[in-house]
This record gives sequence, C-alpha cells and structure tokens, in this order.
Amino acid sequence: MEDFNKKLETLNIKLPAPPPRGGLYSPVKAMGDCFLYCSGCGPDIGDGNVITGKLGRDISLEEGQKAARNCALNLLANLKQELGDLNRIRRLVKVLAFVNGTDDFTQQAQVINGASELFMEVFGEEVGLPARSAIGTNGLPGGIACEIELLVEIYP
Repeated sequence: MEDFNKKLETLNIKLPAPPPRGGLYSPVKAMGDCFLYCSGCGPDIGDGNVITGKLGRDISLEEGQKAARNCALNLLANLKQELGDLNRIRRLVKVLAFVNGTDDFTQQAQVINGASELFMEVFGEEVGLPARSAIGTNGLPGGIACEIELLVEIYP
C-alpha cells in the first residue's frame, strides 16, 4: 500500500491549514465506521489569493482549474485534521462540485478536472478516481469560482 503522506512530500504538495468554517456546520462528519462526508470547500487556501468570479466572464478555464485544485487541497487538509493520517483513506467515493459560471458556460467538468488531477496524483486511479458530478450555478458564497464536497471511505 502506498504511503499518501509521503506521496504529498514527493510531489512537493503542502497542505494548507484547514479552512475556517463559513457557517454553522461540521467540516467532516462520520457516517458509521467507514465513511466520512466532507462539507463543501472553496478555493481559499489562506495565501491571500482567493479565486473569485464567474467562469466564462471573469476568469479563465485555467484559473478555474486552479480554484478546483485549491478546493481539493482544502478537503485534504480537513481530512488530515480529522484522521491524523491520510493513509486511513481507503478510497474517494463521490465528488460533488459547483462551478460559478455565466449562463452559457458549459465547461464545468473541465474546471473540476483541476481537483480530480490532484486526487489522482496523490492517491492514484484505484483510490483517487471517485464518481463525480460537476454542476453549474449562478453564484457561490463570496463569489468564489467553485466549491467541492467529498465522500470518502476509510479503513475502520
């Protein structure tokens, strides 16, 4: 079994601090002994470069993909805090992603590939390629470019 913590180091990926909550909710919630549901995370990784705006008008596809990657980093930061060790992850099960775009923007799936690519880099295809939905929306909290939720299966 691959060591996901070492894989992050090898890839020179540093997880941000877990993001502060934006409301009254739990960042990660257990469902029985084997599943964790991760609340939606936005692209603010605490470096002052929040990616806001609408895809198709204010920001490019590439910027949207970076936003999605940042969302994934925040999700992993929350999981690391909850689990203490990313090696407890058995597999990523489901991603639900929302993309803030114009009415005629149709590349939601390509935007969210920014998160999927990070998950694949860290966990490989067997563990890191979940089922996925990418939904277009007319607005997100604070005008962020995207928000992503995650369901994870863990080892009990």
